[in-house]
Amino acid sequence: MKNLKKEDIKQEVFDLYDDYAHNKLNRRQFVEKLGIYAVGGLTVSSLLSFVSPDYINNLIVQPDDPTLDSDYITYESPKGGGTIKGLLSQPKDKKTKLPGVIVVHENRGLNPYIEDVGRRTAKAGFISLAPDALSPLGGYPGNDDDGRAMQKQRHQQEMLEDFIAAYHHLKNHENCNGNVGVVGFCFGGWISNMMAVRLPNLGAAVPYYGRQPETEDVVKIKAPLLLQYAELDTRVNEGWPEFEKALIENGIDYEAYIYPEVNHGFHNNTTPRYDKEAAMLSWDRTIAFFKKHL
Repeated sequence: MKNLKKEDIKQEVFDLYDDYAHNKLNRRQFVEKLGIYAVGGLTVSSLLSFVSPDYINNLIVQPDDPTLDSDYITYESPKGGGTIKGLLSQPKDKKTKLPGVIVVHENRGLNPYIEDVGRRTAKAGFISLAPDALSPLGGYPGNDDDGRAMQKQRHQQEMLEDFIAAYHHLKNHENCNGNVGVVGFCFGGWISNMMAVRLPNLGAAVPYYGRQPETEDVVKIKAPLLLQYAELDTRVNEGWPEFEKALIENGIDYEAYIYPEVNHGFHNNTTPRYDKEAAMLSWDRTIAFFKKHL
């Protein structure tokens, strides 16, 4: 059978995957529902393989990139999960202190895609820290299914404390100039929004398709926001009109982009929801935003 392309797959399959990835369906239910779309030579196994992430073949910056110092560290999160592991990445040729960026994973722990985003951020001239909120449970288990199940065992507010602690750790790092921003994806987008609510000195926040904070909390935001949404992501986008209204009413500095005809997760280049044009444009905007504000 020919290699599948994104164009061969009905949008309903991507919507099913979104439900599965956000714990609305378990794996058995997801596979059963995929059977509806296994027609015309498509099999359930081929569909399942196609929509699953391929980390091995899609790294943009390799773990051993010779221009970077990229190593795992631990830091303390006394209000959160205790000792947290994270990937700290920075350019080897730095001649001065650098602005910092916290990179926040999705709802499945610090997987290879998010580690890669941390290294990409360092390649752009920042010192980045990508924490693993699964650290108290042993860390990212090597696959996303188990990672999602593990992350459900932790309380969201406690995980938020882990990323707030990461901000303070990076801000005080000897190679950081004290200006720290955050970028996060899905769950990490919500964390990014909430860090903007909780941290008056946060330098900038870039939530990708992240759930919005409560309207009454918007007034607390001091950091400039760059908000990245996917047009087909109706689940997250439901909260955008009210959030935008509150941002305007409270005079918050923000930019917002809704990328046309792309799915939730469009930045993640390891799954077929990836949209190269939107991902590259959004990332260029992210780096420019951080360079402007940090």
